[in-house]
Amino acid sequence: MLDVAGLEVEIQNSEILRGVSFNVSAGELVCLVGRNGAGKTTTLRTIMGYLPPRSGVIRLADIDLAGKSTLERARLGIGYSPEDSEVFGELTVAENIELPTWTRATGKSADERIALAYQVFPNLRRYESRPGTHLSGGERKMLSIARALSLDADLLLLDEPFEGLSPAIIPAIRDSIHEIVKLGRTVLIAESELQHVPDYANRIYVMERGELVFGGTLEKARHDATVRRIIGETL
Repeated sequence: MLDVAGLEVEIQNSEILRGVSFNVSAGELVCLVGRNGAGKTTTLRTIMGYLPPRSGVIRLADIDLAGKSTLERARLGIGYSPEDSEVFGELTVAENIELPTWTRATGKSADERIALAYQVFPNLRRYESRPGTHLSGGERKMLSIARALSLDADLLLLDEPFEGLSPAIIPAIRDSIHEIVKLGRTVLIAESELQHVPDYANRIYVMERGELVFGGTLEKARHDATVRRIIGETL
């Protein structure tokens, strides 16, 4: 589904990513884990087309994404939920969810895609007419992921979906992401804390200073000396 090879990115002459290579197979949930500033968000933003790589290759289902705009990548089936959610505050919840259905035409109708978003995040139904500015942090996060889902995305990039949320709301979002995976969608999550990585994740990659230093299962990560050194406080 997604293959990243030798990715290198510079921002304002500072090297942020160094030879990052990993893959996410169709239907998998894979997590990029690392401390703040490790390069996780840069990786997702580069995949989405917001940042140009200095070198490296990004392929989605054998399609080379080089030179493709963010809109073109969305139309190829990549949905993105950024760390700060970025919902449209002047639009209602219903309008936010409907908007991506205008962006990408698929075999599913707009009504089907909207219904699926509410199926995965049923709590949003009660806030359909509420503007984005009147939502809590957890509600904005749900809406951001639901909006990516209504794109009918094959691959969802979720940046820190549990960051800053109350412990009460985290299980609900974790369960909703699990439902997305069970629907056959592919999910790549960036996460700062190993304790927030869902136990149903197929694989995790640990990032430090722009490089991947570990790749394997969550169980192996918990016993890996390098991982414990880097993010041992979250074990």
